[in-house]
Amino acid sequence: MALPKLSKLELIIMEALWTKGPCSIREIHETFPARRKLAYSTVQTMVYRLEAKKALRRTKKIGTAFIFEAAVSREAAEHKLIDDLLGLFGGRSRPIIAHLIESGSFTREDVQEAEKLVSEHERREETE
Repeated sequence: MALPKLSKLELIIMEALWTKGPCSIREIHETFPARRKLAYSTVQTMVYRLEAKKALRRTKKIGTAFIFEAAVSREAAEHKLIDDLLGLFGGRSRPIIAHLIESGSFTREDVQEAEKLVSEHERREETE
């Protein structure tokens, strides 16, 4: 199954589920900070949209409240976002990395971690 494309608001809702685990819509709504508080009905609509996209699912019902859990892992959602971003650049990662370096978001530690990941990836490819 292809991973669904998630909007920024949908990702915030998914983050609540990834962080807290299974939640009711009320519990998801309460994770929003007071300065960014959305109407309960907005969160409810977005949860139902995420359910239709199969990004989350109902696990049980307590009283009148449904409990939802993430059906898509954080890692899978991150990979989908990165793949979509790379698609915007024709698969080229260099412009993205250049921007991260210029903005100060990509540190020397990140470079070392990236080098380590590249080495591990190359070793895996050699053994396959």
